Amino acid sequence: MARTTRDSVELGPIEVVVRDNNINRAINQLKRQVGREGINRAAKRHRFYVKPSDAKRQKSIEAERRRRKEERNRRKRRSRGF
Repeated sequence: MARTTRDSVELGPIEVVVRDNNINRAINQLKRQVGREGINRAAKRHRFYVKPSDAKRQKSIEAERRRRKEERNRRKRRSRGF
């Protein structure tokens, strides 16, 4: 899992097991794990210098995105009766 500190993202090792020499399946699993961990997003974010005011704005946008996603999931769970 990704752990965040104030200024950086600490990532644990990502491990994919190849079964029956099925490389394509292993690559797809790796891509899913990388997406879930947010590694691509973090790499993109650290590619260039970001002004503090822009970083603050981006942080609030991300928080709003997470809030909407959580609300959407909460509605889904309610509609299923959980």
